[in-house]
Amino acid sequence: MQFNAKRGLVAVGALALLLTGAACGNDDGGSTGGGNGASVDKGFKVGLLLPETKTTRYETFDKPLIEAKIKELCPKCEVVYQNADQNHDKQLSQAESLITQGVKVMILDPVDAKAAGGIVTKAKDANIPVISYDRLTQGPISYYVSYVNKQVGITQGQALLDALSKDGDPKRGQIVMINGSPTDPNAADFKAGAHSVLDGKVNIGAEYDTPDWSNDKAQQEMEQAITKLGKDKIIGVYAANDGTAGGAIAAMKSAGFAKIPFVTGQDAELAAIQRILTGDQGMTVYKAIKPEANAAAEMAIAAATGQTYSAASTTTNNGSVDVPSVLLPPVAVTKDNIKDTVVADGFYKVDQICTAEYAEACKAAGLL
Repeated sequence: MQFNAKRGLVAVGALALLLTGAACGNDDGGSTGGGNGASVDKGFKVGLLLPETKTTRYETFDKPLIEAKIKELCPKCEVVYQNADQNHDKQLSQAESLITQGVKVMILDPVDAKAAGGIVTKAKDANIPVISYDRLTQGPISYYVSYVNKQVGITQGQALLDALSKDGDPKRGQIVMINGSPTDPNAADFKAGAHSVLDGKVNIGAEYDTPDWSNDKAQQEMEQAITKLGKDKIIGVYAANDGTAGGAIAAMKSAGFAKIPFVTGQDAELAAIQRILTGDQGMTVYKAIKPEANAAAEMAIAAATGQTYSAASTTTNNGSVDVPSVLLPPVAVTKDNIKDTVVADGFYKVDQICTAEYAEACKAAGLL
């Protein structure tokens, strides 16, 4: 999978180039460094804690990309990986296990960002720096890498508003908002961004926060909205990610919608790209994972070896500290730019997207 900076995602590609080779400076060790004797020459253990498997990106992209970058930067290093399956208590136990195993740095994507402050505190007590990955964790973390999360919601909300406006008065019916997990701070940012675009311009007939980002719960929420509003009144759906979008679409199909209204999404999951091709989903947000994973790996090596990661050019306050951060821009994907985004960047190959079932839709979109 090769990140192509020349087509579609110039800003992300440029930042990816900035990150390359920036992990290890010559700083004598500050608050971001580990100072725990870790050495690239000798190698050390890097803990990697990811939150769940319901979203396909973590196992398919984040984990292997982070592992590959760690191996590139530190050939003798070992990545010790655990997935929490959306269970904070399990993630806490996994973190304690990593500390016992002697990891020198921890990359943490928390199930519950607030509760994960306890993980960060335990790690700090063991002199282990923590890199907050994708979701902003509370506590004394060393670095944070993610996307401009409010902009994700703005991008989704604007796409929905544009689609509704194209077909007439955006207040002619009701929209349903299916937000993400209430324990995920990113979900709050997505929600705030979407509301900043939609409030006052559309009628929000029903809104839900979806525990655990569960596809099944999103489907149930959509079923409740259909019962409450009536299927003929629903003209659009704000779904915070592709999993919840899939649940909402399944509910509408079961309810016998003559045409699925415009549905947003996020993560550019393969199933979502295929739904966009067939018209079942309106858009998704592509967050190029490779530069995020690379930055996390570079931050981890720098922090473990007591050096400064100079590419963290901004800060994010997590409620207790201003965290040196890398924040990447999101990109909207529609039927019109699939070829110039996820295909051009090698995120998916055309033959992965254009199976026999989607061949005609792919031809219509210029992919075949």
